[in-house]
Amino acid sequence: MSTRNKRSLSWVLAGFLGGILVSLGISAVAQKGEPLPLKALQQFANVYGAIKSSYVESVTDQMLIDDAIKGLFADLDPHSVYLDEEAYKQMQDITRGGFGGLGIEIGTQDGMPKVIAPIEDTPAARAGILTGDLITHVDGEPTKGMTLNDTVKKMRGEPGTAINLTIQRAGSPKPLKFHIVREMIKTRSVRGKMLDHGIAYVRISQFQDRTTADLVRMLVSLSRKQAPKGLVLDLRNDPGGLLDGAIGVTSAFIEPGKLVVSTKGRIPSSNEEFYARSLNSNHGVEEGDQLPAWTRTVPMVVLVNVGSASASEIVAGALQDYRRARIMGNRTFGKGSVQSVLQLDKDTGIKLTTARYYTPSGRSIQNTGVSPDVVVDDSAAGNLFRIQREVDLKRHLESQTESPEADEPDDGDFVQGEIRMFEFGGADDWQLRQAVNALQGRPILKSDPAQVKPPSVTAAASGPAARPATETGNDAAGKPAKREKKTLNDAGGDGVERYRVTPDGLIKVP
Repeated sequence: MSTRNKRSLSWVLAGFLGGILVSLGISAVAQKGEPLPLKALQQFANVYGAIKSSYVESVTDQMLIDDAIKGLFADLDPHSVYLDEEAYKQMQDITRGGFGGLGIEIGTQDGMPKVIAPIEDTPAARAGILTGDLITHVDGEPTKGMTLNDTVKKMRGEPGTAINLTIQRAGSPKPLKFHIVREMIKTRSVRGKMLDHGIAYVRISQFQDRTTADLVRMLVSLSRKQAPKGLVLDLRNDPGGLLDGAIGVTSAFIEPGKLVVSTKGRIPSSNEEFYARSLNSNHGVEEGDQLPAWTRTVPMVVLVNVGSASASEIVAGALQDYRRARIMGNRTFGKGSVQSVLQLDKDTGIKLTTARYYTPSGRSIQNTGVSPDVVVDDSAAGNLFRIQREVDLKRHLESQTESPEADEPDDGDFVQGEIRMFEFGGADDWQLRQAVNALQGRPILKSDPAQVKPPSVTAAASGPAARPATETGNDAAGKPAKREKKTLNDAGGDGVERYRVTPDGLIKVP
């Protein structure tokens, strides 16, 4: 490549980087008055030219540019990434609530993809994929060293096509193999139903464009006969999503005008405060779906666990700060940073961490997570979900507040051996039962692995796991769900196992 061409490329690259900075609200001159490093860009152009002209195999300009951009993110925090055309489309599909694939939220551990959470009612969840599972092979190809984007690309695909996953699961002596058929994943982020004794149950599995509107519709449908006497909001294994969704959900339970979350970063546009708002048609709520008054006064429990991250933690942190709800479960993931998605052209973009967020009282949740008011294990036999938290990830951002909780081993005992996953909100949901106990003023039971025998495993890898029966409820559109066997009934004769705490351990109540 000639000197003239190299110089021309340097100016092209400088213009490209300058465009990104302008889109972030940063001028072409850095905040400290330093100009862009044109000498370093010249060196990059030299390397670019050498690879382009002399590498043993032909490489395209697009490949080199894409890889160079990815390299800019290599030493940033794990949530900042370049979104090529395919990754950018996938991100848009997820936030809009539809894509073709398995239905798994994944992160990384030791250079391999690790399941953060299977999305409810998807092929992955039905097959028995669990939070904390390590994906070692995709269609026989090892995932060690594979980028997260490449792993996602391999698992996405046309509905009806099959994929084989090899899973390494804590407590399992040998790898598990899963044959799963892809589907069009239309995620329904809000579900709910009425339990006995006037207690409402609402689960949010992800924060999407329609989450706030769907939540309001659900709350309206649950109070058509009478206002509930208590509410359980379930945010377990909710990996987060849109910040606006977290603000909208919190607004359903606290008075308009109260601070929900604040963000602080290096550029002016990242320093903001977000307040609870009135939920009406201006915020996507359909006319006629007026938020019931009881939602801001009803006794409330919020369920969280290690899979509750980001937007889930914003909601839980705000409700905890205002003492609007009791937080129950396990300490959350600890992702207290905000990512801005910046479009580079019509098909590509970058997801860049631009701020840390803080709860209304000024707490940073980065690395520490939200510590529950009441710690309750995943099951009667102990905890099920083994997953790295934010603080365990390489290159994680440090918290800017003191956070001794991050190092505390507060996860209790894990169930040993193979396990059978329960359905959130189902008959064998131990944490939900304790939330109901709390709302009714009854004792909250502790798990005891020595006294409660872990459930035997079912061969999830060989086919869809049986779904526990659910009681009458409504979906996010307010349509009545099919009546089946009731799942939670405290009056007796319902098949729900109960235990009494005694000096000798947990004793089953007939």
